[in-house]
Amino acid sequence: MAKASDIKNGSVLRFNGELVQVEEFLHRTPGNLRAFYQARMRNIKSGKLVEYRFRTDEEVDIARVETNDYQYLYDEGDSLVVMDNSTYDQFSVPKSLFGNAVRFLKEGSNVIVALESGEAIMGTVPNSAELFITYTEPAVKGDTSSGAMKNATVETGAEIKVPLFVNIGDKVKVDTTSGAYVERVKA
Repeated sequence: MAKASDIKNGSVLRFNGELVQVEEFLHRTPGNLRAFYQARMRNIKSGKLVEYRFRTDEEVDIARVETNDYQYLYDEGDSLVVMDNSTYDQFSVPKSLFGNAVRFLKEGSNVIVALESGEAIMGTVPNSAELFITYTEPAVKGDTSSGAMKNATVETGAEIKVPLFVNIGDKVKVDTTSGAYVERVKA
């Protein structure tokens, strides 16, 4: 068991039987009261925000979390099959750990998976992806109003909004967290 003073931003704790990640951790010393630690933590499974005040000498259970880079191989129902780049071991990771960003994941992409006691608890995809446009309506000549957007389908099957000048076969950069078009990439 560790003391509350050992907690840092980003630490993963076992708190009330659940795994939580510390988002903000502050030491407070109010006037004539005892010092305490104010923590804002997010439940890893449900995503709920938890706020708690730890006494300075309170014992906490810091979980041992291993974070590694893995290569995404293929989709298998509700999970993704990933491979460890150093040992070539393959295993399945639930899609739900990656959120909506999984729509922009191409086979062969690198992902980061956090494991606790051999179980995948968190997954992260790169912040952006470069994808080819497989379908979009052609732009009408003269329709060049600034900021106008149209629907397009990228090679992973996800639909995004792109500017009118983007055509089928163009490579675009997409922000994986919001699903927004960033820029056209020279192929």
